Amino acid sequence: MSGPNSDYDPVEVSTLQPEEVAAARDAALAAIAGATDLEQLKQARIEHTGDRSPLALANREIGALPPQARKEAGQRIGQARGAVSQALAARQEVLEAEREERMLVEETVDVTLPADRFPTGARHPITTGSELIADIFVAMGWEVAEGPVIEAEWLNFDALNLGPDHPARTMQDTFWTAPAEDHVVLRTHTSPVQARTMLSRQPPIYVVCPGRVFRTDEYDATHSPMFHQVEGLAVDEGITMGHLKGTLDHFATSMFGEGITTRFRPSFFPFTEPSAEVDLVCFVCRGTGLNGAGPESCRTCRGEGWIEWGGCGVVNPRVLAACGIDSERYSGFAFGMGIDRTLMFRHGLEDLRALFEGDIRFTTAFGTEL
Repeated sequence: MSGPNSDYDPVEVSTLQPEEVAAARDAALAAIAGATDLEQLKQARIEHTGDRSPLALANREIGALPPQARKEAGQRIGQARGAVSQALAARQEVLEAEREERMLVEETVDVTLPADRFPTGARHPITTGSELIADIFVAMGWEVAEGPVIEAEWLNFDALNLGPDHPARTMQDTFWTAPAEDHVVLRTHTSPVQARTMLSRQPPIYVVCPGRVFRTDEYDATHSPMFHQVEGLAVDEGITMGHLKGTLDHFATSMFGEGITTRFRPSFFPFTEPSAEVDLVCFVCRGTGLNGAGPESCRTCRGEGWIEWGGCGVVNPRVLAACGIDSERYSGFAFGMGIDRTLMFRHGLEDLRALFEGDIRFTTAFGTEL
């Protein structure tokens, strides 16, 4: 067995030859000196100081040398790498200074010039959408009713036939204020406004109630812990589901155009009986379920021809009685749907969060009116 190689043979590692190291150093310095902007300098840094650069690879080969040869090779490589690092730092400083000077020249603004254009601003689509909905019902002879967003538990739940054991009372859906014994919540719907209206006046009552509501939902593309609802209430003699259907058909047509009607699907809500889910004829495919003239399904309604919109029903007699209205003489209907979701349908928005993030570019796109 032969002993270890104790002799230094320069041919063994050619990348450590003085002329090879000098060539790698000179190439790096030339590339650095030739960089005319920071992006080119960054590329030169990667090519000549990165892990795969010639000097970096040569540095790794030092370990292959006999012990007595490592010191000399290490000094040679170190000096070369140091020269490259110094050149990089110096060139970086020069190019950054040039960039700053160029920016000062190119981005100079004469603040003494008279302004000839002022941004007109824009109203938020939630605001204009709420007003549009209110105008539709005011034109029908209804009134707009408002109420506080911090509401008594009795008005938010008990007056609406939501019993003490109803799951909506739990922290799963409701924001409760402290202390708990005050029985105060952030309203989970605008129905308490309806209850306040029935408690303060006698029929006939025709009110629409737009406003903010709060639930402990996740914040994502289709959910928010704060959103907007519009609810309607009609209480009069002889009110039927037919009046409700006609009202919602007119509402849908006003919001989405001619030919848009609604359909009812049986459902359950504690404050209405009977109750129904409201679906819209898809305003994109007009109920055909197809995407244009081709065989593909409509992406908006997923080929069903209908889009879920909200809930409705005939006011439960218990709710009328709780608010001091004679349920033997009067009947009524109520409905509710999300303003945010209605605007998403109307304008093709894909992410609910765009309505709440305060980006002026989003608001400006809607102008001053819808």
